[in-house]
Amino acid sequence: MIAPIEQDGPKNVLGEKLEPCCERLNTGWFRNGSCETGPGDAGRHVICCVMTDEFLAFSQAMGNDLSNPVPEYDFPGLREGDCWCLCAERWREALDAGVAPKVKLAACEQSALEIVALEDLKAHDSDS
Repeated sequence: MIAPIEQDGPKNVLGEKLEPCCERLNTGWFRNGSCETGPGDAGRHVICCVMTDEFLAFSQAMGNDLSNPVPEYDFPGLREGDCWCLCAERWREALDAGVAPKVKLAACEQSALEIVALEDLKAHDSDS
């Protein structure tokens, strides 16, 4: 059975309309600047994060180099301060390691709550 499409579009972790994560970079599963997910998104790219050098080094050590450009995928490489839709499991790993980046709650897709607690996301709110 196919799930019905929400009339108001995807929701964020606060139960409101999902806001864009980034307008400058083509982030997200759909590369549209939004952290909404779809059926093929096994990694769940649903947490809008503000990159830090500490997190980027952690991600590289975990085997996912987000710092260096990959031109064949039109990926510019990320720097501290860039916003990016991160896989929920990777954010949770970073949280457990003490290096979780700040998040934009209004831009984190609601399904992130299946993997991480709202309290943890709120504790890393970029607006606080």
